[in-house]
Amino acid sequence: MNKPYKKMSREELVLLRAQLEKEYREVQARGIHLDMSRGKPCKEQIDLSMRMMEALPEDPEQCINEEGIDCRNYGCLSGIIEAKRLLSEMIECPVENIVIYGNSSLEVMYSTLSRAMQHGIMGYTPWVKQGHIKFLCPVPGYDRHFAMTEYFGIEMINIPLLEDGPDMDLVRKYVENDPLVKGIWCVPKYGNPSGISYSREVVKEFAALEPAAPDFRIFWDNAYSVHHLYHEPEKQDFVPEILDECKKAGHPDMVFKFCSTSKVTFPGSGLAAIATSVANVEDILQQLAVQTIGFDKLNQLRHVRFFTDLTSIKEHMMKHADIIRPKFEIVWRTLERELGDLGIAHWSYPRGGYFISLDTMRGCAKMVVQKCKEAGVILTSAGATYPYGKDPHDSNIRIAPTFPSEEELQEACEILVLCVKIASIESLLSK
Repeated sequence: MNKPYKKMSREELVLLRAQLEKEYREVQARGIHLDMSRGKPCKEQIDLSMRMMEALPEDPEQCINEEGIDCRNYGCLSGIIEAKRLLSEMIECPVENIVIYGNSSLEVMYSTLSRAMQHGIMGYTPWVKQGHIKFLCPVPGYDRHFAMTEYFGIEMINIPLLEDGPDMDLVRKYVENDPLVKGIWCVPKYGNPSGISYSREVVKEFAALEPAAPDFRIFWDNAYSVHHLYHEPEKQDFVPEILDECKKAGHPDMVFKFCSTSKVTFPGSGLAAIATSVANVEDILQQLAVQTIGFDKLNQLRHVRFFTDLTSIKEHMMKHADIIRPKFEIVWRTLERELGDLGIAHWSYPRGGYFISLDTMRGCAKMVVQKCKEAGVILTSAGATYPYGKDPHDSNIRIAPTFPSEEELQEACEILVLCVKIASIESLLSK
């Protein structure tokens, strides 16, 4: 068992720092180049979907869907019925609540924000004309969510993430008392980067909100709905379906639910969709009709032919799990072995999703990320998991273990823990 750093004398810390810095210089001399900055599927995961390329043979009749629509042509703005049925099973909501877009759920979120800003929601005044509007941002959270709201000039308010979801007392305080609070970002299942899944109680509390703004919306990014790490149901997280909960609570229009198959099939060529109330769907389609004549129905048809139903999606995702679970275990083993008893860091143990959240001692994250970079390992920027890139504690680091090979990941983790140790000692000596 190693001695916790905070119990070491100054002399012990100085000696240890010298030893670790020698190891660090040796690592630098190896000329390593590893990029772990984004949560990308690896080649082996993408290879699982290659048969989809054979889903549409040359026969033109195979391009006709069950309603007689020629998927090679214009039309069918909300998506073909088969694709809506498939995604409705995946994200657990009725077909009539879904609109299929292109390949990226981020594009759907951006488009939704843009329409709300410029044209308003369901007849309400456009957000841009209502004054200095605000969004709630559970933290640590997804950097691209925050980049979007910042781009539109929306003020972002940090909401701490607890073990079962956002601090709902704080959410309620803002949502129910300030009409300029127009939305909240949520990744309810296997959150990015925390790995946290919202509890049944938190989902019900969301559904029971009484917003001061009638055009308040919950932006529910259901990115990891089928992204479990384990086969056993008892090791998988379950999150109640938010649209149904809101409907039962008398707030059917309060949610925009987003999803995609970006990390199910091909990240650049998946299907993305929004699920919401029928009234919201009608409003969205009125505005979409000006924007486009229709999205890629051949890609929708390919997905339908490749996945016949939810069972086949689940079977497919278990193959993904078998590829990436050992990578998560590499990270956990290394962190536990090297940092477990030092009292300088703690980390998450998600049961699904794409990330591990590492918290260093306060004031150390930027130094860790910089030292990793100088040793050849690129991580997501420190602070990226907070609005405006400003982590008030300078402690959170997002680890994305899926893309590197297991050998590369092990090497990267060894460098990461070395940098955490050095940064921690520097912090302690500075005090």
